Parts: sequence; C-alpha cells; structure tokens
Amino acid sequence: MKFLRVDMASGAVKLETPGDDYTLYGGRALIAKILTDEVDPKCDPLGPQNKLVICTGLLAGTNAPTAGRLSVGGKSPLTGTIKEANVGGTAGRMMSRLGIRAIIVENSAPGKSFILKISDGNVQLLPGEQYAGLNNYELVSRLQEAYGAKIGVISIGGTGERGYRNSTVQITNTEGYPSRAAARGGMGAVMGSKGLKAIVLEPGSAAEVAYSDKEKFNNAVKSYVQGIKDHPVSGQALPALGTAVLVNIVNAMGALPTRNFSSGNFAGAEAIGGENMAQILGARGGKAGHICQLGCPIGCSNIYHDENGRYLTSGLEYETIALNGANCGISSLDTIARIDRLCDDFGLDTIETGATIAVCMEAGKIPFGDDKGALALIQEMIDSTALGKVLGQGTAATGKYLGVKRIPTVKGQSIAGYDPRALKGTGVTYATSPMGADHTCGNSILEQNVAPTQKEGQVEISTHLQVGMATFDSLGMCIFSGFCTADPANVGHLLDMVSSRFGGDWDPNKLFSIGINTLAMEKQFNAAAGIGEELNCLPEFMTTEPLPPTGSVFDITVAELNKAIPF
Repeated sequence: MKFLRVDMASGAVKLETPGDDYTLYGGRALIAKILTDEVDPKCDPLGPQNKLVICTGLLAGTNAPTAGRLSVGGKSPLTGTIKEANVGGTAGRMMSRLGIRAIIVENSAPGKSFILKISDGNVQLLPGEQYAGLNNYELVSRLQEAYGAKIGVISIGGTGERGYRNSTVQITNTEGYPSRAAARGGMGAVMGSKGLKAIVLEPGSAAEVAYSDKEKFNNAVKSYVQGIKDHPVSGQALPALGTAVLVNIVNAMGALPTRNFSSGNFAGAEAIGGENMAQILGARGGKAGHICQLGCPIGCSNIYHDENGRYLTSGLEYETIALNGANCGISSLDTIARIDRLCDDFGLDTIETGATIAVCMEAGKIPFGDDKGALALIQEMIDSTALGKVLGQGTAATGKYLGVKRIPTVKGQSIAGYDPRALKGTGVTYATSPMGADHTCGNSILEQNVAPTQKEGQVEISTHLQVGMATFDSLGMCIFSGFCTADPANVGHLLDMVSSRFGGDWDPNKLFSIGINTLAMEKQFNAAAGIGEELNCLPEFMTTEPLPPTGSVFDITVAELNKAIPF
C-alpha cells in the first residue's frame, strides 16, 4: 500500500512506499502518527502548515467484515485538538483497490479549487473552478457525468469552502449519494483551506494484499462474521431498525437529550424512533437493512423517502434524530430527514447542527419544537447571512454570541446523543477523549455491569472503551462489528485475522496496544498544542442541574476524570 502526497501549493503529486515502521499503523493510529511526526501542534488549523490525512485501516483491502471504513484527520479548527473523523461509504474500499493506504494533503492553494482524480496507475490534480461553490449532491452528480456513475467521491460543500468550523467531508454511499459524513471536528474546512474540492476515485483492479496465512485469515473471517450475526445488537436490532432503535431505549433510560439538554425524556420519542421509521420506510418504498459499504454483514443504514415516495436522504442515524429531534423539541421524522439532507448537501455535522439550533431555541431566537424555524436557521447558514456565519462556527461560538449560559460542549465540540448525567461512562469519554465530546471514542450504552448513573467504575469503563474504539478505528472496522468481542471466542477470531494478515504472535495485549499507543500520541499532540488536562471536564450546568427524570448530576471530578486513559 502506498502513501499519496499532494502538495496543493506546487501541484505536485507523489506516490511513496512507507517504511517498515508504518506497517502496523492504519486509520486513526496512522493519522496520529503522521500528525505527530509532521505537523506543528501549534499551527493554525486552517493554515498551510496543517495537513489533511485521509486513510484506510490495517485490514483494508481484505474481506474482513466492515473493514472498508475511512479515517479523515488533521488539527481541528473546531476544537484546536488532534482529530480523526470516521466514516463508511465507498471510498475506503476503492482506495484500497487502488493500492493507496493514505492521501496526505499538504500546503494550500488560496483562492483556487482543484479536483484530485485517482485511477489505476494515474493520479492527476485537475483544475476544479467549474465545481467551486457547488454543494455535495450537485457536485457529485456532475462528477459522475464527467467520470462515470461508478466512481467514489470524497467532497466538501459550501461549508468547507467558506471555512465554517462545523463542516464535514462527505463520502458517496453504495448508491452514489454523498450521504456518509466524516462529520466531527470541521475537517471539511481543513480540506477547503487547502483548495481541494473533491477527490474522485475510479474503480480499480484490486491491489494485492500480502497474507501470512490466507487460508487461516479466511476461516477467521467466517467465524467472526458468524459472531456478528449471533450478537443480538449487530445481528438483530441494527439490521431491523438501524441505529434509530436507540431512540426509545435511550429515552427510557432518561438519557435522551431534550430541549437543549434540559431533560433526558422526550414525550415525542415514539414518533421519531426506529419502530416508526420502519413503518414509514415500508409505506413509502424506502429501505431498511441498507449497507453503506460492501462487505458489511450488519446493514444498519437506510434509504428515506419523502411523502411522495421520492428519495430524500440516506443514513438517517440515531445521533441526527436525537440532536435535531428531541434536543430541539421536534417530533417529525420528515423534518429531521430534511435537516439531514440539507446538512449532507451543504456539508454540516448533524450533531453540531442540532446542538446549535437548540442553543438558538434556548436563546429565544425560535421556540422549541419549531420545525420551520429550524430549517430556516440552516438556510441562514447556506445563505451566509450574518447570523448564518456565526451558526456555521458551531455550538460554542453560537452560544457565546447569543449570551447563552447552558452550552453543551467539551473542548469546543457539542455533546452527542447521550446525556452524560444519565450515562456517566459516556460522560467520562466526552470529557477525556483527546478529540472533544465524541461518543464514537467510547460509548458505554451497552455496559451492563455498572448502573449508568452510578459514579464508581465509570472512569475504568470509559478507559477500556476508548482503547477498544481507537483499536477498531485503526483496524478500519466499524465498531458495530466489535460488539461481539464481548465473547472471548470472537476476540480470538479477531486475533487470528490480524496474525494471519501480518504474521507474528498476537494476544489481546498486543492487539489493544494499538489503541493505547494511538491515544498516547493524541494526548502528546494536544499537550504540545496547549490543550491540557484542565479542559477534561463537562459543562458546569451538567454538574449542578439534576437531569429529569433520573435526578442525576455528573459528579465525577476533574481529578477523577484525569485518571482516564493514563498513558
């Protein structure tokens, strides 16, 4: 697998063969290593010194389940920390087929717009002025007209070009829609600051993957896939209802963010839950059990149609529903789906957007539950009005601008779809993750041995989960495929996959040292950037305001939090 370096200032593109010291770095770990080795942590995230790294995981190019995920990283303009945003879609697998492990975008081309086109044995940085200013759906449609319907696309909408700190990098799904988002941390703005509008990946002949023992690898894959299918969440709940299955579950726990995190229980939860969504999908000709990438045995995605049976959006996920639904007091799935479509098209993180809208509601700009008002606020961002420009900088900037005291962010990034007062293990992750309030760094929603509102044990739970998540992100596998590792037999199958791919003796300590080393590098980068442990805390209101209906507050101190990820 090669590294592709793209110098936006000179236009030079160069394929490199990485040294042996990069052999066991992929995905999130590879981003941490490249940034630690090559980027000044004190640099301006939107300046030429920052680098955008787009890479696949260690098991990319194999038939390991869900191993086609993509990591997108750099120094975040939203948080000032190191950042890796993880995404499914077609691009990861296509990069692997083209023999590319990482695309490293360096320097900047101010005021210009380029398309990076990659095909078998050919890389071109092409003028892209004709695509400047387009949002993702029209952009991808035009690129498909120019280069064929089967291309994969990595792109930014208007947010990235304008430097909005709440900006995504969008990836095409299996139908060719730009509906999968590397959403968190503002990586779209980093890509836009480089002058790179899109990356076009043409289908290639599969690059060869070297195995220590291919037969053993294939046998381990079969056993691991069976483990995924046997697990009640990855084998039953997610294929049937998608991640929206969590709406009613989290609501019953009293952890569903409601009206700007003022409650953990939403009266309209059933209307926006997975069960109701399944009925809507069936009635309108949509689709449940959809896969966002080839090789996924789970199928937790969906295709959502509007009232007239026409495609509206895909990949309508729990986090989008929680933050733009309950957190805004909105109980219409159609409204939430329209918000999702607008965000994917323009290039906005739906989590950050929902939190931003709710802060506007708390400030009295529009009432909670105002469907049309929520859509209008997104349109202000699209239209780049004075208020829209503020909203595009995210929840923390918006809350400060409007004088709101209850701002649900950590290190400048909005808290996701689980109120940490009622799910304290996830709260520890929000506070201590090197990347800000990111549930995908270690979510304790499935933890059964410790009560979610109990204080004791949550730091240890979060540390364990953060190591596991960093490991899976580095393997390039979806964390949903990791639920089955609660069974030691499936850990064994995973170890067999890694050992038969790379050789050598592997045990759980060696495997999960990948995650430990990744977290250590990320903490090192942040410390050099001036992001210290004193910022490992949740918003003050969450430590003082009891959350209905549990009456719980987040009572884990900063000193206790700083015992998490102690490496």
